[in-house]
This record gives sequence, C-alpha cells and structure tokens, in this order.
Amino acid sequence: MTVELWCLVGAVILGLVHVSADSFSYKAQEGNTYTVGARDDERPRRAMAGRFHRAMRNFGETFPLFAALVLVLHVSGRSGGWSTLGAELYLGGRIAYLPAYLSGIPYARTVCWQIAAVGIVMAIVQLFL
Repeated sequence: MTVELWCLVGAVILGLVHVSADSFSYKAQEGNTYTVGARDDERPRRAMAGRFHRAMRNFGETFPLFAALVLVLHVSGRSGGWSTLGAELYLGGRIAYLPAYLSGIPYARTVCWQIAAVGIVMAIVQLFL
C-alpha cells in the first residue's frame, strides 16, 4: 500500500475519533437519558461539546476531498513525490486540528487547517506532474 493510502486509513480512524469525541462530549453535557432517546427537542451543544461538534463538522468538509484525491492518485498510478508529503501534511494537520481547536488558542486551529489544506494542494499538483 502507498503512503497516501495509509494516510487515508489514518484519516478514517481520525474520523472515528471525531465522531466518538463529539458523541461522548454531548452525552457528558446532556446526560444518558436524553442522548439515548429520539432527541426530538434538539438541544444545542455548549462550550466543549460545541467545539467537538464544530471540529467534527470541519473534518467532514475536507475528508471527502482528501479521500477522493487519494483514490484518484492510486487508480491513475500517480502516487508519490508531492502527493506523499501532501498526504502526510493533511493527516498531520488534521490530527493537530482537534486539540488546537479544543485549546482555544487563537490562530492554532487555523494554522492546522492551513497545513492540511496545503497537503491537499500538494497532492493535486502531483496529478499534473
């Protein structure tokens, strides 16, 4: 398997971390009685539960792009070089994004997001080389 495909597997695992963290933080906020029900009266996430949820949604915005790109690189036989480093930057940036967002340190999450975005762009560049 290529490095890019391994990074895709890592991103899938990270996606599960996001979903789990979002779920458990909401459960901690609202309690088990509410979260096991139908949630017909949706209650807003506050504080940390809100941050976990927003971080998960943000991951969901870039992950499909990354996944599609890695698969195109693999099928076309163009993996390697820029795309290898790009995939590593994407995964590293996304791993760092969650604790950066939770910390509330200004600009930290933005820098992590930008690192991941640069990784996607690098992988796109590899398609045209």
